[in-house]
Amino acid sequence: MAFLPQTVLLLRGVIYSFIRTYTIPFLPREQTVRSAVECVGIGLHSGAPVSLRILPASPGTGIVFRRTDLEGFEIEAVSRNVARVSYATSLMKKGVLISTTEHLLSAFIGTGIDNAVVELDNLELPILDGSARPFVEMIQKAGVRKQRRPRKYLKICRELELRDGNKFIAVYPADSYSVSYSINFPHPLIGKETFRVELSNGSYLRNIAAARTFGSRQDERAMRDMGLIRGASRENCIVLTRDGIENGPLRFADEFVRHKVLDLVGDLALLGKQILGNVVADRAGHAMHTALVSRILRDKTLWEEVTHPEREEAPYLEGDRQTAARSSA
Repeated sequence: MAFLPQTVLLLRGVIYSFIRTYTIPFLPREQTVRSAVECVGIGLHSGAPVSLRILPASPGTGIVFRRTDLEGFEIEAVSRNVARVSYATSLMKKGVLISTTEHLLSAFIGTGIDNAVVELDNLELPILDGSARPFVEMIQKAGVRKQRRPRKYLKICRELELRDGNKFIAVYPADSYSVSYSINFPHPLIGKETFRVELSNGSYLRNIAAARTFGSRQDERAMRDMGLIRGASRENCIVLTRDGIENGPLRFADEFVRHKVLDLVGDLALLGKQILGNVVADRAGHAMHTALVSRILRDKTLWEEVTHPEREEAPYLEGDRQTAARSSA
């Protein structure tokens, strides 16, 4: 998530544009974590302490959140359970809430995890360092186990475009999963940034996972008055001043737009399957991300389920562990 408003205006002379492309292989079978792994932290918006544990799950389970403080009540990470989508993505079922799910869901997609149970003892996932990298490291620590069930991809067959004022998001037919994201913030360190990446497994760890959420010191009081960012600090987000950063340096020159890609990947995980399609977003945000998910699932003429044949796969978790670690400041 990010809590800095975007704009269509550009600061004079301040336009940053970064475009990269990376390619990564497919996985033919579903995967889960090999063993349980856990962490503790605080929620970004609630400020509440929370313990989180990731457990292995059977083939076909998908991602399921379990509130251990509410007698093990479970909420599936699917579109029908989406509740609130403003400064984070939340799920709700029968009045039970799970908040700020996008970073962990993004890490599951990036590491190729299809099935897992996520236990937590409060309503909001821990923000940790503001990126998906700590969750990726947890999954690496647990290990990844291949399962017998073939992985089903949701292959886009025809385009879908959504607009809301100057905001835009679309998905187009493609034989791989790619994301192109543009942002436009009225800040001298951001301005206009664009980032494009092919997403199936390994590239995520090198180029997306470590990108942190960000917000403005000028907006802090108003957002806290709204009951938001009560757990935000210099340790878990990039803090922008009027003309700089309080807690630099950046992990990437274009870390801001990379984090928006991270959020989008997490929100699109609510499809329940990884897609084969080209997703293009411009100043979109969580509400438009999840609206795209809902529209795709509602219109079955837009997609078909496909599998990929078994083939030799290049390892990516162990091989990219050091690369992901080197992305830090």
